[in-house]
Amino acid sequence: MASALAAKIGLNSLKRRQAKNFSVRICTMESDMEFSCEVKWKGKDLFDLVCRALGLRETWFFGLQYNVKDTVAWLKMEKRVLDQEVPKEEPITLHFLAKFYPENAEEELVQDITQHLYFLQVKKKILEEEIHCPPEASVLLASYAVHAKYGEYDPIVHKPGFLAQEELLPKRVINLYQMTAEMWEERITACYAEHRGRTRDEAEMEYLKIAQDLDMYGVNYFPIRNKKGTDLLLGVDALGLHIYEPDNRLTPKCSFPWNEIRNISYSDKEFTIKPLDKKTNVFKFNSSRLRVNKLILQLCIGNHDLFMRRRRVDSLEVQQMKAQAREERARKQVERQRLQREKQLREEAERARDELERRLIQLQDEAHMANEALLRSEQTADLLAEKAQIAEEEAKLLAQKAAEAETEMQRIKVTAIRGQEERRLMEQKMLEAEMLALKMAEESERRAKEAEQLKLDLQEARESERRAKHKLLEITSKAVYTRAANILDSDLSFSRENLSFDFKDTDMKRLSMEIEKEKVEYMEKSKHLQEQLNELKTEIESLKLKERETPLDIIHNQNTEQGTSKHSNFKKVLVSTDYSSKMHCTHVILPHRSLSVHTQAVTHSWLVKKSTCTAVVNIFF
Repeated sequence: MASALAAKIGLNSLKRRQAKNFSVRICTMESDMEFSCEVKWKGKDLFDLVCRALGLRETWFFGLQYNVKDTVAWLKMEKRVLDQEVPKEEPITLHFLAKFYPENAEEELVQDITQHLYFLQVKKKILEEEIHCPPEASVLLASYAVHAKYGEYDPIVHKPGFLAQEELLPKRVINLYQMTAEMWEERITACYAEHRGRTRDEAEMEYLKIAQDLDMYGVNYFPIRNKKGTDLLLGVDALGLHIYEPDNRLTPKCSFPWNEIRNISYSDKEFTIKPLDKKTNVFKFNSSRLRVNKLILQLCIGNHDLFMRRRRVDSLEVQQMKAQAREERARKQVERQRLQREKQLREEAERARDELERRLIQLQDEAHMANEALLRSEQTADLLAEKAQIAEEEAKLLAQKAAEAETEMQRIKVTAIRGQEERRLMEQKMLEAEMLALKMAEESERRAKEAEQLKLDLQEARESERRAKHKLLEITSKAVYTRAANILDSDLSFSRENLSFDFKDTDMKRLSMEIEKEKVEYMEKSKHLQEQLNELKTEIESLKLKERETPLDIIHNQNTEQGTSKHSNFKKVLVSTDYSSKMHCTHVILPHRSLSVHTQAVTHSWLVKKSTCTAVVNIFF
C-alpha cells in the first residue's frame, strides 16, 4: 500500500515536471529544429536559443513567425510564448524568417549565415512570385543561385542535364516563352560559366545585390481604404511607407520616407500618418482587421528603428562584428588566394601530368605502331623473299622458255632460208620446164607439120596406091597388093607412135600440195610462238612495278594496245611500191603463197600452149 502510494506520488510529480516544458519546432530556410522550452519562457528566450543554435549575431533582422487564421503574426519578444496566439498543438511550429530587409545588403549584412538566410528567403519569394522579377533578371539570378549551390563551373562535371531537377525560374517566366527546359538550361549555364573566380558567398551576395533593386523587394503589402472608401495597398519596407493601387504593386502612387514621418498611430481600425512637415496634410486610412493593424504598426516601428540606426554610428557590438567579419573575409581572401594558387599549381601539375600521360600514350602508340610496322616489315621481307625466289624460278623458267623460243626462231629462220633456197630452185626448175615446154611446143608444131606433110604424102600415097591398086588389079595378082598395103600401114603406125607424147599433171599437183603443207606448218609454228610470248607476258605482269616503267615501256604498251608496230608500218610502206617489188617482197614474207600463184600462172600459160598440141608433156622436178 505504501509502495503504491509512493508510486502515485512520483507519477504526479513527473507529470508536474513534464507540464513545465513544451516542445517547439523551428523551421528555417534550410532545416527544421526542435527545442524543449519552459512554460515561463518569453519570446526573447526562445528567439535567443534559436539564434545561438544557428550562430547568428545579427538578430535584429529576424523574427519568429506563425500563422493565425488567415494572416501571419510575429512572436513578441517581451511576452511569454504560451500567452500569445501560437498554435496549441505540440510541437508548436514557428518559422525563423527575416522580418526586416536591409537597404544595402553588401554594407549591412556582416555574417555569412545572415547573408545565406537572406539569400534563401529572397530566392524563395522570387520563385513563388511574391517578388516580381523580369525574365532576363530571372536567368541571371538563376545562374548565381546555381553558382552558390554547385560552386565554380566545371564543364567536365556540369554536363548538360545537371539542372533538370532544379527549380530556378518562376513559372510565369517559363510560360512566357516557347522554350524547352534544355534551352533555358543552356542560357543559365552560359551565364553560370561567366562567374569564374567567385566563391559561393560572393555568388549569394551578387544575387542579393541584384534582387534588392527589384520593385517588390522587402515590401510587405496590406489592403487598406482611404477616407473615400477607395481600395488601396499599403507597402511597408526599409525606406518608408508607400501607397499602391490594388492592381499595381510595382509603382506607388505616393511614398512617405521614414525621415519625413513624424508619427504613426492607429485607433481601432484607423491609421494616421503625420508627416514631419506640418504644412503637409495628415494621411489617414482604414484597415479591416485589428490584428493586421497591429502587424502594420509593428513593422513600421521596426523598419523606422533600423532606418535611424543605419544613419547613426554603429554600436560597439556592430563595430566588433564588422571588424571580425573584415578579418574573416581577409583571412578567407588569403585562404582563397592560397587555394587559388594551389589550385592553379594543381591544374598546371594535372596539365603537365595529362601532357606526360598523353605523351606516354603517344609514345606507347608509336612503339606499338613501330612494332607492328617491324612485324609487317618482317612479314613483307619474308613475302618478298618468297616472291623473289618464285620470281627467280619464274625468271629461270622464262629464260628457258626464251631460249627455247630463240631456238625455235632460229629453226624457223633456217627453215625459212631453206624454203627460200627451195623456192629459188623451184623457180629455176619452172623456168627450165617452161623452156622445155616451149621446145616441146616447137617440136610439136614441127612434128605436126611433118604429120600434115605425111598426111599429104599418105593421101598422095593412097591415091597412088589406089591408082596402083587399080592398075595392079589390072596387072598383078591379089597377094602382091596385100603385102604392099601391110608394109604401108606399118610405116604409118610407126610414124604416129614416134609423134605421140604423153603429158601428165600429177607431179604439178604434188608440188602444190607440198608447198601448201609447208605454209600451214609455218603458220602453226608462228601461232605457237605468239601464244608462248603471250603466256610469258601474263605470268610476269603481276610482278611488274608500274612506277619503274620507262618512257619506252609506256610507248610499247600503247602500241601493243593499238595493234601498231614497226613491221605493220613497214608492210604499209611495201604495199605502196610497184608490182614487181611487191611480188619480190611477198616472195620473202609469204614464199609458199607467192610460189603457188606463180606456179599456177606458169601452168596456165603452158596449158594454153598445150591446147594447140595433140600430145601431153610429162614434167618431172
